[in-house]
Amino acid sequence: MINRRHLIASGAALAVAGCGRGERPLHSADAHLADYPTVQGVQAMADMVAERTSGRLSVKIFAGGQLGSERDTLELTVFGALDLNRVNLAPLNSISPETVIPSLPFLFNSIGHMRTALDGAPGQQILDALAPHGLIGLCFYDSGARSFYNTRGPILEPADLQGMKIRVQNSDLYVAMVEALGANPTPMSLGEVYQGLVQGVIDGAENNWPSYESTRHFEAARYYSLTRHVMAPEILVMSRHRWERLSEADREIFREAARASVPVMRGLWDARVASSRERVLAAGVEANEVADIAAFSDRMESVWDRFVRTDVQRRLVEDIRNMGGEA
Repeated sequence: MINRRHLIASGAALAVAGCGRGERPLHSADAHLADYPTVQGVQAMADMVAERTSGRLSVKIFAGGQLGSERDTLELTVFGALDLNRVNLAPLNSISPETVIPSLPFLFNSIGHMRTALDGAPGQQILDALAPHGLIGLCFYDSGARSFYNTRGPILEPADLQGMKIRVQNSDLYVAMVEALGANPTPMSLGEVYQGLVQGVIDGAENNWPSYESTRHFEAARYYSLTRHVMAPEILVMSRHRWERLSEADREIFREAARASVPVMRGLWDARVASSRERVLAAGVEANEVADIAAFSDRMESVWDRFVRTDVQRRLVEDIRNMGGEA
């Protein structure tokens, strides 16, 4: 079994010995389970790389958090002990300010808008910004639209969130967003949320349809309100240490395979969203649209002022907003 200690040892050995290309599979980590769309997206990329190189380059995926939390595996990737990693943007925010932008609340007006922006120049700029920090950004994968769910009742306006204890990721941005809406943010690991909802430690949380369904949170929090406040993507990165040992031709193979894996992942994701939504609605969950999204987004000015601090970030925001997007 490969574990974090083995990866660190092998990474150090590779750095000292300068091992040649193709001597072992590239190791890739993902916190999601093997059947999750991001894992399947990376597998599609791996299959294309293997085909293009006649098996000379291959990728072995360690799914389900086998190699540790995303913050732990990200550290391994920067160090060079791990070759590839699919992570969400939150662990990257502290090292690359550009990665904050796609996580801004109410930045995107639709999933189509988000995909257009991240497939275009703004997305490439964010990927390129990781190189000075030991990472090569390969592509973005969807993580859907996040909405609020809770145990009390429908959320139709910010006043309905007043005083609620809402679980958030361990992210200053998410904490600030929930505070701006009048609720009490409670950072908590995803694995603790179900028990927290049942025991009343928290009143609600926020996430996409597949996560709401697969974690069984819908059994405890029966009200799902479609605020769609964040559409932050996932990201696939390669260790710059490993990247620099690839030939230019092999780098292009990885770039092309990563780009080609995106529509594969999105197709799986869209199907997963539809099936998850169908399952929770069939279980009696009360889902409601939010007619006045502006009542929520208008409260985000202070959040944006706090997290959009540089001219580079401001230009990214402007470019993304100007791209419009599909309805």
